[in-house]
This record gives sequence, C-alpha cells and structure tokens, in this order.
Amino acid sequence: MEAYAVVETGGKQYRVSAGDKLEVELLKAEPGQDVDAGAVLALSNGQELQVGTPHVAGAKVVFTVVAHKRGEKVVNFKKKRRKGYERKVGHRQELTVVQVKSIA
Repeated sequence: MEAYAVVETGGKQYRVSAGDKLEVELLKAEPGQDVDAGAVLALSNGQELQVGTPHVAGAKVVFTVVAHKRGEKVVNFKKKRRKGYERKVGHRQELTVVQVKSIA
C-alpha cells in the first residue's frame, strides 16, 4: 500500500499521494512555486494510519503550483411562472492546478 494524506484546503478535503495532480480553490502563489497544503487531517505511510484530532502534529504536505485556471460555468436560473420573473446568473470558479511534491 502506498503513502497518502488527507489535507484540507479551500474548505474542502482531498486524499492525495505523491505525484498526484488536482484542482483546488485559488491559491495566492505563482506557477512553479511550492506551497504548504495546509491542515493535514490524516497521514499514512503505507503500513500505519495516523488520524489527527483535528490535525496530525508535525505532518506536512507540499504542493507545486502548476497553473491557474477557471472552472466550468455554473448557471443558476430562477423563474416564477405567470409572473414574468426570470433571473439568470452565471459563475466560474477560480482554480489552481497543483501537483503533490512530497508528503512528510
């Protein structure tokens, strides 16, 4: 079994292994820069699992920022029949593509 960690960033939790690429909420870092992943909630070395209460002490996951992008468009449409009321709002979330550099 391989080593993995559960990290929390941007209000969401992700299960990551070394070398994984994922899209997270926008981070204030330039492409090519290394950033700390934030709170490590669980850590496994392949044999033993450490679960934090709420965080694992001394655990660290490092991301390398690959690029910044925008997510898919989400459309919110509201309508009340027979009243002439229609409202359409679109949203595209700002995302950061990161690659897991190391888990320690």
